Amino acid sequence: MRVEVQKGGDLIGGPKRRINWSRFFELVSVTVCTLAFLFTALSLAIVVLGRQSAANRDYIEYWASGQQMVHHQNPYDTTALLKLERSVGFARELGPMVMGNAPPALVLTYPLGFVSANTGQVVWIALLLACFLLSVRLVCKTLGATATYVQILGCSFAPALVCIAAGQMAIFVLLGLTLFLCFHQRRPFLAGAALWFCLLKPQLFLPFAVVMCLWIWRTRQIKVLGGAVAALALSSAVVFALDPNCWTEYLQMMKVLRYDKVSIPCISMVLRDGLPRASFVQYAPAVIGCIWAIRYFWHHRFKWEWFEHGSMVLLVSLLVAPYTWFIDQCVALPALLQGLHVTRSRAMVFLLALLGAVIEIAPLTGRELLHSRFYLWTAPAWLLWYVVVGRAARIDGGSHASDFKVVLTERRREVNAGSAVDKITN
Repeated sequence: MRVEVQKGGDLIGGPKRRINWSRFFELVSVTVCTLAFLFTALSLAIVVLGRQSAANRDYIEYWASGQQMVHHQNPYDTTALLKLERSVGFARELGPMVMGNAPPALVLTYPLGFVSANTGQVVWIALLLACFLLSVRLVCKTLGATATYVQILGCSFAPALVCIAAGQMAIFVLLGLTLFLCFHQRRPFLAGAALWFCLLKPQLFLPFAVVMCLWIWRTRQIKVLGGAVAALALSSAVVFALDPNCWTEYLQMMKVLRYDKVSIPCISMVLRDGLPRASFVQYAPAVIGCIWAIRYFWHHRFKWEWFEHGSMVLLVSLLVAPYTWFIDQCVALPALLQGLHVTRSRAMVFLLALLGAVIEIAPLTGRELLHSRFYLWTAPAWLLWYVVVGRAARIDGGSHASDFKVVLTERRREVNAGSAVDKITN
């Protein structure tokens, strides 16, 4: 049989090889995320094993507060905290690192007062890592997301990995949010109690909290409210028993340090710095966000789904927060995993992996990880990515699909059907 060859080497009459772009993007995404995860894992190992590494992380403020609590001293005393931090190698040219979280958070730092700084760091980072992996696992299981790339992208989410490396408390906030999203239907009291973790950083959830109150009121979710109140009351009682003056000490510290006035690279702070004579503008995005959230909830009130509609409100809350660090964006993970599970576009999967890689590589170019304004793009990027994915999902779900729920139901059916086929085959 004679086969003619055209210019360029294509065979006439033979099948043309087409590049499977879907598989290509998936492979590249997994590769990028795996390399990012390995890079961060190596950084974590260096953090834990390095000399005086505990003094160079945000973790040191939690350890110092725990030491003060155990010795019945003021956990917000800047002078005493600085002395403790410098005793374990904290830089002498820097001012004290003081925990800005409200007194109920002291129940988490109190155990650190019984161990050395280095031992506490190992336990603390191991706990943060366990909470992070548990969060990814719970979200994927609840969504029915069995695709490998979804789980890998979840485990390599850059803000979360950087947060663990810094020893920051935001990972506990992520766990609390995850527990609520996963259990609010089956175990509402537990879900409500999990919201206690979100109170560690309430500034991240202003529109989200407004919608939460409206949802509890409209659906009469008394058990959710009861769980939240019970957890807050219990933690407050424990801390009060350990330090009856904790709230007074906290308020005095906040008057001096004013965390809401610190230069933090986020959109609200940029507005405040641009209009120094109108500092109230810092809270304008949050107010606008709350008004939008009320309207958004009311529009979807009859079919409200926390994984679907709540994800949008959460990402908006991060965008308009009056002050937030880049690593606090680890709480965006459930929303992004929801988008990854629903989207059929491997290009969007690749884009999310690429954004994470940019964040991981940026410190190697000399940019300061927490204070650089380079990271201003991240919060808008997560929201924009989610909106694009959501619009594409509605189109893929059919002309009558009004939201993610149709596509999500289809995906769950696919997963269940696949499991059934496997059982029959085996």
